[in-house]
Amino acid sequence: MTEPIWQLSQSHLNLLSICPRKFQYIYLEQFSSPCTVQQQSNLSLGNRFHRFMQQRELDLPTEQILAEDEPVRNSFNAIAQAAPDIVYPQPQTRRYSEHRRTLLKGQFLLTGIYDLLILSKNDAKIIDWKTYPQPPNKKQLTKNWQTRLYLYLLAETSEYSPEQIQLVYWFVNVPKKTSSFKFQYNQEQHQQTENDLNQLLNQLSDYWQRYQQKGESFLQVEESQGYCADCPFTIPCERYLNNDDFLFSEIEEVKI
Repeated sequence: MTEPIWQLSQSHLNLLSICPRKFQYIYLEQFSSPCTVQQQSNLSLGNRFHRFMQQRELDLPTEQILAEDEPVRNSFNAIAQAAPDIVYPQPQTRRYSEHRRTLLKGQFLLTGIYDLLILSKNDAKIIDWKTYPQPPNKKQLTKNWQTRLYLYLLAETSEYSPEQIQLVYWFVNVPKKTSSFKFQYNQEQHQQTENDLNQLLNQLSDYWQRYQQKGESFLQVEESQGYCADCPFTIPCERYLNNDDFLFSEIEEVKI
């Protein structure tokens, strides 16, 4: 029997790395948790801003959006002032909006969607728009599988060497000051990502086989890691906390 092809995004990899059991609940058993009003508002702004930036890159009309959507207008004006070389096309570059990259590794199809990809003869820049507040330091994003997967995919599917590739997160949520985090890639990081990715995919294959053949649940994260306190699945996990109010982790932009 042919094994199914799993399409995995950075969201899948992040969740699998933190808590395989939560991965099981959300992606295999289709459990869900409600969004707060603030989370819905943040997600709406992110979707509107990304759609607006894509329309600009496609030379579609955007005047009405700028006139009617003040948060999007303010965010765009802020990024245009902070990074005109990114917002406006530069000579001898190619630009691709909402650009999809895929790589098949065994039964896993790794998928990344770049908000904006800017290619020149000697380098490649992946741009990602963030409409939520900037993290306090780069360490969180350095470990995040969005950073690691996006850089890895471009190195594996293009002629650019790792040293020619960078990823830049732009935080454009006005009234916060527009800011950015830049990640320059290299061969050492690429090899480490390759090793970690192979290990994670092997673990997923093992979890899936046990789940399918023996009905075994995926591994739970250790309570000492501190993730259970804000998880909505403490009851099915039989981890009853001394808190009647479940906290829901912040929802980022959804990319599948």
